[in-house]
Amino acid sequence: MSPDLEILLIAVVTAVAAALPGVFLVLRRLALVSDAISHAILPGIVVAFFLTGDLNSPLLLIAAAATGVLTVALIEAIHRSRLVPEDAAIGLVFPALFALGVILVSRYAGNVHLDTDSVLLGELAFAPFDRLVVGGVDLGPAALWSMGAILVLNVVVIGVAFKELKLATVDSGLAAALGFSPVLLHYALMALVSITAVGAFNAVGSVLVVALMIAPPATAYLLAERLKSMLWLSGAIATVAAVAGYAMALLLDVSIAGSMATACGVLFFTALLFSPRRGVVAQMRRRAVQRLEFGVSMLLVHLLNHEDSVDAAEECRRSTLNRHLRWSEAFTRQVVRSADGDELVKRAGELLELTESGRRQALRDVVR
Repeated sequence: MSPDLEILLIAVVTAVAAALPGVFLVLRRLALVSDAISHAILPGIVVAFFLTGDLNSPLLLIAAAATGVLTVALIEAIHRSRLVPEDAAIGLVFPALFALGVILVSRYAGNVHLDTDSVLLGELAFAPFDRLVVGGVDLGPAALWSMGAILVLNVVVIGVAFKELKLATVDSGLAAALGFSPVLLHYALMALVSITAVGAFNAVGSVLVVALMIAPPATAYLLAERLKSMLWLSGAIATVAAVAGYAMALLLDVSIAGSMATACGVLFFTALLFSPRRGVVAQMRRRAVQRLEFGVSMLLVHLLNHEDSVDAAEECRRSTLNRHLRWSEAFTRQVVRSADGDELVKRAGELLELTESGRRQALRDVVR
């Protein structure tokens, strides 16, 4: 297998593994917690490294997961004090833990490759050099195996506890009433997020972990209507971002992690603009349609109020409608054209008159 293909596979597996638990973070409005965990696990990694002296030790994964859960516990403890809001609690906890980790790295790990640049940015291009060798047989990049195992773990946990996670995410009170423990599910999810974050830590860095854990689920949220669809879409979008980001990095000879994060951002803003239901363009179109429909209703009511009055010749004249209704000339023409096309009004020279269907609709609007 070529190094390029190995790097691409690691990127795709990492992206999908991070996106799946990220769906529940987005739905629970805990996106910033992913940023907190991905940074705050650093002191756990450093302490475990001091104890083992081996960056490949599984103790690093356990210590990082424990630190992630500790981070969430500290955030919630500060928030429950009711002295500061939750976002402020996040802003207090994770910089403190991350700074502690950076100090430990800078002070005691200066002679190893556990440095702040690799922690923040990572480098996927180096991942194929760290091989998994068993009995003298090269089984491929160690990162591919570790992230593959984490991906399987995420899929299994989410699949087994899907109903419970869904219920606790949508309505924690109902979940508690039905005998589930929302707190236990919450901490289980946070442990899963921590394990995923540290698994991707060495290869892609904490910045890309946050991008992959939040951007694909946020993009899927704009496109999907159901949780299962959102999970599938998150995985697909993460895959596209990984492939597109790697292609961009090769084409421009730039950072792979940075390119993947950029691809995540491009996909999100594309969905933000053009999502069929929640996109900015769709919302603008709906508002324009609603404004036009309201304008037609106001026109019909105006004509109904003045059709038998002595000032009908003035109030119902096409050339003076915009002044009486206080509309722009362009919007008045648009409203009249729409009402005429729907056969709600008819023209009698310079005057507008209601048709029978137009009168019925005007009467309904008045009753409302």
